[in-house]
Amino acid sequence: MGQYALTVQGEIKLNILQILPELNVGGVETGTLDLAKYLVRLNHKAVVVSAGGKLVKDLEEVGAKHYQLAVHKKSLFTMIKMVSLLVEIIKKEEIDIVHARSRVPAWIAYFACRRTKTVFITTCHGYYKKHPFSYVMGWGKKVIVLSNIIARHMIEDFAVPHDRISLIPRSVDLEKFKYLSPNKKRGKEFNIAIIGRITPIKGHLYFIKAMAKVARVVPSLKIWVVGDASPTHQAYKEQVQVLTRRLGLGHCTEFLGTQKNIPEILSHLDLLVLATTTHEAFGRVVIEAQASGVPVVATEVGGVVDIIENNKNGLLVPPGDPASMAEAIIKIFKDPQLAFNLAEAAILKVREKYNVGLMVENTLKVYLDAIENPRLLIIKLSSLGDVILSIPGIRAIREKFVHHKISFLVGEESKDLLLKSPYIDELLVVDLKGKDKGIAGLLSIARILRKKNFDLVIDLQNNRLSHLLSFLSLSLNRYGYDNRKLSFLLNYRIKDDKPRIGPVEHQFRMLKLLGIDLRDSHLELWPTEDDQEYIENLLNTQWLSDDQKIVGINMGASKRWATKCWPRQHMVRFCDELGLRNIRVVVTGIEDDLPEANMLVNAVKNVKVINACGKTTVNQLACLIKRCAVYVSADSSPLHIAVAMRIPIVAFFGPTDPLRHMPPAKDYLIIRKELPCSPCYKARCKDKKCMNMITAEEVLEGVDKFLK
Repeated sequence: MGQYALTVQGEIKLNILQILPELNVGGVETGTLDLAKYLVRLNHKAVVVSAGGKLVKDLEEVGAKHYQLAVHKKSLFTMIKMVSLLVEIIKKEEIDIVHARSRVPAWIAYFACRRTKTVFITTCHGYYKKHPFSYVMGWGKKVIVLSNIIARHMIEDFAVPHDRISLIPRSVDLEKFKYLSPNKKRGKEFNIAIIGRITPIKGHLYFIKAMAKVARVVPSLKIWVVGDASPTHQAYKEQVQVLTRRLGLGHCTEFLGTQKNIPEILSHLDLLVLATTTHEAFGRVVIEAQASGVPVVATEVGGVVDIIENNKNGLLVPPGDPASMAEAIIKIFKDPQLAFNLAEAAILKVREKYNVGLMVENTLKVYLDAIENPRLLIIKLSSLGDVILSIPGIRAIREKFVHHKISFLVGEESKDLLLKSPYIDELLVVDLKGKDKGIAGLLSIARILRKKNFDLVIDLQNNRLSHLLSFLSLSLNRYGYDNRKLSFLLNYRIKDDKPRIGPVEHQFRMLKLLGIDLRDSHLELWPTEDDQEYIENLLNTQWLSDDQKIVGINMGASKRWATKCWPRQHMVRFCDELGLRNIRVVVTGIEDDLPEANMLVNAVKNVKVINACGKTTVNQLACLIKRCAVYVSADSSPLHIAVAMRIPIVAFFGPTDPLRHMPPAKDYLIIRKELPCSPCYKARCKDKKCMNMITAEEVLEGVDKFLK
């Protein structure tokens, strides 16, 4: 990818490569030439790749560079060969953006961009059939469409996200197409033309049938058929010519073939007809005619309705209806004032909305947006405590990637933690235990990630699922640990060979790959005023006096980690001793902890325990812990919440290693029994000796230290 630079005026200089099948006369080709011409004028580099054609000379005359490759052939072997050749051109010209304008070139460009990590952009010049071959046109980081109907088509039929769609209509170069009022052109002959390639979708047969009706009313009628048929449509061209002779129009009809000088032809026309029968992506010839002062009668299809307001700047007729077409043509012939009014209204709209300068300006905005506003994905699916521990990393990523839009992929159970985070622009929530479970869920998540078109993925989860999702996102840059858990799917990774370091330090060891150093390890959460008010109301119902201190204790850990639980008899003794000192105890936990918590409350004699199990959300729990003087917990997410809320903690570590899991606290006491079997990382244990050996007295001693 080219390193785009600043021009003398301080603006970014871009190296742009456009790729299309051929450079012969046509709407796509004219748009490519116009854009290249103005890019050069604005001091950007313009490169075009095509199979060649009549406009190559014109392209090179405006200062653009052309490479001739066989990017028009649908042969798979040829397309694969062209990918390598295009890669060489991208590297040689230091291209920043590859802009594909047709499907075969788009497939070639897509894979070349992946190999060179170059920005890939597409323009949809047609109403594509919903076919696998067409999907590549929706894979651009930005997808340019020419009209509203094409935008809807790409969104609804090809699932392109709305925020990746950019509406930029085709334009007309007003330096080439000069306005001449219809009043100054009308003479003895009335000249009508249809301009475009001769193919069934352009409706030539309906046009000729309409002309037969017009000829009965309009004397000295001249009909010009501008454009030619491809080798596959020669039979259709002959059919049009036969119909012309059969209807008696041979004497006044000229088949002019492909014409390069369209401005000259339009300068002699009294009327242009567009007879297209299917959705027209836009209809460049319409605005070219309007720029030249030629009234237009067009079928009401596709993007044409964006250009023409019926009876205001043109006349619209139903497709495939020669009678209505003839009626509209005759109406303009008989009413020169109507022709004048339509032309005057049309040129005003063309100058305002369809001038080439505006098209170039808007296209450059798309280019710059694609380069200057990259997208970044952070993956951290579980668990609640681990998500809290990732916050220093998220904060550092935000500081490093100031201009990136940062999305965060998180599990359903942890989403509330990050709803108010100032470091994240978008939260993507997955339910791995519900709707996103299994292979179907994996593919569904992957589809969502691909649509986002991320430039960079940072995998903080570092397991098989997260590595797989990183790869399936199709991001060009995927960072994480090399831990043999499908980590070969990442293209930037570091060996996970220093496991006995703190959890935050462990994350930053990988983030070092991105040039991110650990400068600030503090945890933080963002509860709301509503969360705070809820806790105040909860405590007010517990007859808590103003001078009473609260000590919080967490009932246990997740269902999986029964070995982390401190025995209930120790908790009872601990609570009773605090009660003797006029200190209230609040017990926290999830709803599943309620039976155990109720037994604890009933067993305690010296203090009324506040049972908050199952009564708080994560953010409400943060506010509750914030009210505590000290918080006591085993290695679990509430311990991390207490650290984030700056509350002194007494932490129990039994089956797990505090060197690996202790959050970065300021005021803390770790209680751990050194046993031959510890840390064992076992979820089940017969005697749980490591936790049973922790006495109420030593926990009280730790609490007293902080209370004093």
